[in-house]
Amino acid sequence: MRRLGPAALLALASLVAIGPFLLMLLVALSPRNAPTLPDRLPTSLTLGNLTAVLSTGSFLRWTANTVVYSVVSAAAVLVSASMAAYVFARKRFAGRDALLWSLLSTVMVPFHALLMPSVVVISRLGWSDTYWGLIVPTLANAQAVLLLRQFIRALPGEVFDAARVDGAGDWRVYLGIVLPLCRPVLATLGVFVFLWHWNDFLWPLVATGSDRMRTLTVGLSTLDSGRLTAAETMSMATITGLPCLLVFVLVQRHLTGTITFTGPGR
Repeated sequence: MRRLGPAALLALASLVAIGPFLLMLLVALSPRNAPTLPDRLPTSLTLGNLTAVLSTGSFLRWTANTVVYSVVSAAAVLVSASMAAYVFARKRFAGRDALLWSLLSTVMVPFHALLMPSVVVISRLGWSDTYWGLIVPTLANAQAVLLLRQFIRALPGEVFDAARVDGAGDWRVYLGIVLPLCRPVLATLGVFVFLWHWNDFLWPLVATGSDRMRTLTVGLSTLDSGRLTAAETMSMATITGLPCLLVFVLVQRHLTGTITFTGPGR
């Protein structure tokens, strides 16, 4: 009975959390212009709304932009952050700690304070309304560096000593030891960065101006809700949320292990 209580509480919490998503999917599968929630439950289900949304040119373009923005940004952050983390965790040089704390201090600066300077920079570089301007300013991620540094510091030092004895250079150690051993934390971090970019609204809003460069979050906000039915609106929301759910399901087994290994630095 003692175990039943927490299990029931978790089941209830899960139902509360997943309930809105199930209702969203139910409305999305409802026939167009048919009475549905909250008035009544749909009497039949159809994929017509989803196929209609997927056939819309602007929606497909927004989806492609969001995929490029999220995937490229996540990959670039993982590469750059893992390199920096390896240097901060395993290399010794003058000013290392000062440089690390200077990097981490940027976490305290609100993103909104850097918004206009970033817009001015990409404008002067000619990157406004381009993938360069959309992606490059988001690649510096101090949280990712800290998370990976903590993980690399927790790895056995004997592994790195053995590689040095065998004559391995920094690139070989990084590619052959650091990256393979960091796969769990890289997968977890990749999910967080991907979801952040996929759901990002403010930066794509100010960095893009034309319809062809909008992401899903910005594009959906420009639609005239008065001309869309509830089923069409929920269909767009469902398609927008499915990639996030799929990515999380694929790497969820890495989450617990990553949190376990990335405790306070030694």
